[in-house]
Amino acid sequence: MLHDTHDAGAWASTFLFPFPDGATMEHHGPYLTASITLTRIPGLPALLGGPVTRYRPGRAVVPGTRVLAWGRKPSAARAEALAADLGLPVLRLEDGFARSVGLGADEPPLSVVVDDTGIYYDAACPSRLERLVAAPLTPDRAARARALVALWRQGRVSKYNQAREYAERLPEDFVLAVDQTAGDASIRHGLAGADSFARMLEAALDEHPRATVVLKVHPEVAAGRKRGHFDVDRLRRNDRVLVLGAAVHPVRLVEAAAAVYVVTSQLGFEALLWGKPVRVFGLPFYAGWGLTTDALAAPDRRRPARLESLVHAALVDYARYIDPETGTVCPPERLLSWLGLQRRMRERFPATVHALGFSAWKRPLVREFLQGSRVLFVRRPDRVPAGATLAVWGRRDPGAAAAARILRLEDGFLRSVGLGVDLTRPLSWVMDGRGIYYDATGPSDLEVLLGQADFPPELLARAQALRQRLVAEGITKYNVGADVWRRPAGVKQVVLVPGQVEADASIRYGTGALRTNMDLLRAARRQSPDAYIVYKPHPDVVVKMRRPGVEEDAAGSLCDAVVLHAAMGTLLDQIDVVHVLTSLTGFEALLRGKTVYCHGRPFYAGWGLTRDLDPPPQRTRRLLLDELVAGVLLLYPAYCHPATGRFTTAETALEVLLAQRRNGMGLSWWRRGLRPVLAFLKRRLDRAAAKEYTA
Repeated sequence: MLHDTHDAGAWASTFLFPFPDGATMEHHGPYLTASITLTRIPGLPALLGGPVTRYRPGRAVVPGTRVLAWGRKPSAARAEALAADLGLPVLRLEDGFARSVGLGADEPPLSVVVDDTGIYYDAACPSRLERLVAAPLTPDRAARARALVALWRQGRVSKYNQAREYAERLPEDFVLAVDQTAGDASIRHGLAGADSFARMLEAALDEHPRATVVLKVHPEVAAGRKRGHFDVDRLRRNDRVLVLGAAVHPVRLVEAAAAVYVVTSQLGFEALLWGKPVRVFGLPFYAGWGLTTDALAAPDRRRPARLESLVHAALVDYARYIDPETGTVCPPERLLSWLGLQRRMRERFPATVHALGFSAWKRPLVREFLQGSRVLFVRRPDRVPAGATLAVWGRRDPGAAAAARILRLEDGFLRSVGLGVDLTRPLSWVMDGRGIYYDATGPSDLEVLLGQADFPPELLARAQALRQRLVAEGITKYNVGADVWRRPAGVKQVVLVPGQVEADASIRYGTGALRTNMDLLRAARRQSPDAYIVYKPHPDVVVKMRRPGVEEDAAGSLCDAVVLHAAMGTLLDQIDVVHVLTSLTGFEALLRGKTVYCHGRPFYAGWGLTRDLDPPPQRTRRLLLDELVAGVLLLYPAYCHPATGRFTTAETALEVLLAQRRNGMGLSWWRRGLRPVLAFLKRRLDRAAAKEYTA
C-alpha cells in the first residue's frame, strides 16, 4: 500500500462535520434520491456512510434519512421537491477537487463534497465550505494543510489527471488565462457571465504589457463539441495571445505562469496551491478570502483567511475520498499519493508508442502497462516511422525498424500466482529503453539505475519492509507449487540448483561457456563435493509446457534429490547455498540471506552480494541488499492492479498476490486439463506475432 501519513480510521462510516462553534452533525444515512444516476455511482454508499436508494412512493422512510441532490443541476430541483414533500433535509453532492484520472463521462468520482447548507460554487447563498474556512486554524490543521499542498505539487495533481503535460515550448514570460465552457453552472452561480471572460482577457493583456497571454481553451471547445467564450480564430491572429486548445494536463502551465487569470475555474484554486498570483473575475469558492485579487466584492460572510484554512477546509473537512484499490474511505493523502503515482507513470514514455510482434492476448496488457501513451500496433517493422518509440517483447530484433527508439518489455519479478505459459495475467512488467535486464552483453536501464541511483533512507526503509514481507510470506515470481520439502536430518549443507528453460533468452544473453542445467549441476558438485544437492527443474518443464534441457532427464544421477512441486519460497528456507546460471531464484535467495554462486551474469550479480564465477566487468559499484531490492522491485518495474487497471505499488502488488494465493486463484483444475490446448494456442499466437518482425 502507499504510505499515508494520517490515520484513515477517522473516515469511518459515521462522518462528523465540524463547525466554527464546535458543534457537530452526524450523518449515518440512509439516503434517498430522486435520480437513478446517483444510485449507480460506485462507492457512493461508502463515501456517505450509508445506503443510497431511489425513492419509491409508498415506502416507509427511516428516521434520519436525507435526500441527495447533485449540486444545482436541474435534477436537484426534483430532489428538493421530494425532500419538501417528505419533510426531510437535503444534502448536496458534487465532484471533489481531486476527482479521478479520467474525465467525468468516463470514470466515477473518487472524491465528492457533501454540503448540508448550499454548494461551494453558489456564491449567492452560504455553503458549508464557507463555514469550514472560517473555523479556527490550529497548528496541527495548518501543518496538515501545508503537507497537502506539498503532496499536491509533488504529484502534479489536478482535478482530472488523464491528459499529458504540455510538451511544447512555452513563452519565457507569460500569464495564463483560463476559458470555460459556455453554460457552466459555476459561472452563473459564481455571479459571472460571458462578459466576465472578455474582461479577464483584457485585464491580462493590459496588466502584463510585455508578457504573452496563454489562453487555455477547454478541449471540448477546441474539438467543436461545445462553445467557449472567445472567437478562437480571431485570437490566433493576435501575436500576444497563444491559444492552447489541446487536451493537456494544466500543471506545467500553472507552474510556469507569472500569474493566473480566471473567472470561476478550479485552476484558480490550483494556482494558489502553486503559490501563483490569481486574478478572479467571478466569485468562486476560493475568492473573497484575501488570497486572490478579485473583480467582485466578497459577501460579508467571507473574511480574510490564511491559505492553510482554505486548503484544510476544501481538501480535508469538506471532501470525502474513496481508495480506488480497496473501495473504502480514505484520507486525502492516500488519494493524492495514488493520483501522483498515475501522473508519474503516465508521463514516462512519448505520447505515441508503436508496438510490434505482440500476440492477441498480450495486446490489452501492452495498452494497460503503457497507459498514458497511445499505443499503435503495427504488423510490419517498415511501418514504424524513423525516430518513433517502438515496443517489442524481450530481445526480439525489430529488423527494419532499427531507426526507432526501442522499448523492450518483459515480465517483472513479482509476476503472478501461476505460470506465464498458462496465460496467467501478470501484475508487473518492466520496460527498458537501453536493453533488457537479463542481457549482460549491453547496458540496461536496470544496470544503469543500480550503478548510479541514489537510495534515500525512506526508499531503503520501504525496500527493507518489502523484502521482509516477501520472505515471511514465501512470495516468489510465479508462486506455484504446494509441496513442502524438508532437508534431511543431520545434513550440514544443502545446495539448491534451480533449472532453467535452456532456450530462454536469459541463457543466451547472460551466460558464457557454461549454459546448460547439467553443466551447472556438475559445477555445483565440484564446488561442494560433500553437500546434499537438490535439483529443481523449471516449472514450465515440469508441466511439460517447455522442453527439458540437454540430458536433463539424467539429473537424478548428478544430485541427491530432484524436487518437482515444492513451492520455491518454502524450499529456499530449507537450503544454505544456491548455484545459478541466470535464474531469478538467485535473487530470491539473496532476499533470504542465502549464499549465491552465479555461473552466469544475471542482473543481481556483480554488485558485491553474490559469488561470481564470471563477473560482469562493468559493474563496479558495491550495493547493500536493500539498495538492490529498491532498484529491482521498487524503481524498475511497473505494477498494474487487476481490479482498477491502473498503476499500483510493489507493496500493493504483494497484497494482491497474497489475496490471490489465499483465494486459490492459481491455475484451476479445468485449465490444468486444457494445458495442451493452451500450449498449442500460445505457440500459434507467438508464431503469428513473430511473423510481424520479418514481414
